[in-house]
Amino acid sequence: MKKITLTHLSDSGHGWLKIDRQLLSALGIVPSCYSYQRKNSVYLEEDCDAPRVINELERIGVSVTIKEKCSKNKLSKIRSYESYHAQPIMLVRSCQ
Repeated sequence: MKKITLTHLSDSGHGWLKIDRQLLSALGIVPSCYSYQRKNSVYLEEDCDAPRVINELERIGVSVTIKEKCSKNKLSKIRSYESYHAQPIMLVRSCQ
């Protein structure tokens, strides 16, 4: 069985599961606008988006371990990242 370790980051009000953008894309899951993104990472909202990804990973036979990181005394910098939005799909029409 394949294994993956993901990091759950949280502050006093909310939390996010950090995942590589390419892995998220390979799973075919599009997160809500309540998730955030920065560079090659997506920070999945913990109540809806993160469980969808964990369930899909386990469905395809990947064992998931969660590592916790908590910022109790201040708001997480994740809140300042860009909200997640799917990359636009380019449609190519062939002319004949």
